[in-house]
Amino acid sequence: MCADVNNVYCVGRNYRLHAEELGNKVPAEPLIFLKPSHAAVPLDKAIIHLPQDAGLIHYEGELVLRIARDYVPGMSVDELVDVMALGLDFTLRDVHNDLQKKGLPWTPAKGFKNAAPLTPYIAFPEKEELEATDFTVLKNGVEVQRGNVKDMIFSLQKIVEFIAARYGLGKDDVIFTGTPAGVGPVVSGDSFELFWGDKLLGTCLIG
Repeated sequence: MCADVNNVYCVGRNYRLHAEELGNKVPAEPLIFLKPSHAAVPLDKAIIHLPQDAGLIHYEGELVLRIARDYVPGMSVDELVDVMALGLDFTLRDVHNDLQKKGLPWTPAKGFKNAAPLTPYIAFPEKEELEATDFTVLKNGVEVQRGNVKDMIFSLQKIVEFIAARYGLGKDDVIFTGTPAGVGPVVSGDSFELFWGDKLLGTCLIG
């Protein structure tokens, strides 16, 4: 488990093309779900073991914020966030689809152990650098996802305000801010590399 991770908030369907690729409606307000802190593990040359008996598993690469202090109404993202990471929101897709059809909570599909690996943190950049830099996910050496905050349906500011108002937001909470189009299957032996611009932040191998 990653040290100093409190609540793990996740934003679903925050990129229009991703919502469309899975046949989901674009939400009118941020769609928030949680993962247990036990799901957060280091994504730093790690071997990550995932359930092998629960059907199809998908990777979802995301920009992840770490909250540096307890939220006070009116705070900006720059005041709240000191560092960020990239992460993989692993999803048991068959389980997830079944839960959605039944209107049940997503926890069994999203909250299993090792379901939220995080790269080492880097300093949270200024708005201009954030918008000028893409993050990418390479699977087995091939780029499969590319995202940018400019393409998010809900801005980082909107996300932190929404979560704070409804659920609370405090020191060492992390927020997975949504995945761009290009999600796909994961099998044992796959390798992942996560880049911020041209900087490699973390790698992992699926055990």
